[in-house]
Amino acid sequence: MKKLMSVAAIAAAVALMPVAAQATPEEDLQAFRDYYKEKFPDVPFEDYVNGSYALDSIARENWLSIEEFPPYEPAIEEGDNLFHTPFKNGKTYADCFPDYKKGIRQNYPYFDAKTGQVKTLELEINECRVKNGEEPLKYKKGHIASISSYLAYLSRGKIFDIKIPNDPRAQAAYEAGKKFYFTKRGQLNLSCADCHVYSAGKNLRTELLSPELGHPTHFPVYRSKWGEMGTLHRRYGGCNEQVRAKAFSPQGEEYRNLEYYMTYMSNGLPVNGPGARK
Repeated sequence: MKKLMSVAAIAAAVALMPVAAQATPEEDLQAFRDYYKEKFPDVPFEDYVNGSYALDSIARENWLSIEEFPPYEPAIEEGDNLFHTPFKNGKTYADCFPDYKKGIRQNYPYFDAKTGQVKTLELEINECRVKNGEEPLKYKKGHIASISSYLAYLSRGKIFDIKIPNDPRAQAAYEAGKKFYFTKRGQLNLSCADCHVYSAGKNLRTELLSPELGHPTHFPVYRSKWGEMGTLHRRYGGCNEQVRAKAFSPQGEEYRNLEYYMTYMSNGLPVNGPGARK
């Protein structure tokens, strides 16, 4: 059996090895699961959907008390209303997402062979609007976060099983997302992995750094820092700015590929969004 690459080796491979010699997505996924299992042996796999609250029992208790009256409930209600409000042509989002009642959040993002790009849920919400003669929504917050929250809520408990098809374009999108994750950037010269892989479980000032595993599962999220709901790409932009790097455009190719990689790495975990975080 081919030996799995360690997390450190994956990072090195991104920068030093040709694409053909890199680990496969399946090997990456197994390496990450093994890495966190060794790093946090007392944390059950399914607990990684809870981010840093899976590591800190005191913070978890405080968070659970907030969950009794979750601050994201108004967003779910607003999203429900928006989803079923007819467009000017009489159609609704349900015409674009006919299986929404069954839960669809767990299917995103996916690689669309027709367009040759990664499709996210928020991207397709706006594509639905444009197709029906409506203006697209802004991607970071507001109505798009509410609609996405509603769809995530309907999908709670559904298991992520993101596919990387045997298509060179899909493989390239995945590799681009992985490279983004491990690439240092900004004046602080930090990568996503520096905080959420190598330093996961450590404190950065007063904040406990959460593991990458499970990161996308609870979005959209209500952050106390924001005082409102935000999408995953809003969080990506904030992370870029925290390391003093210029943020990329929400739903641009860079962040969609990053979401593709990160969500694939959370395969096997359930949807538990929308969520609440500090």
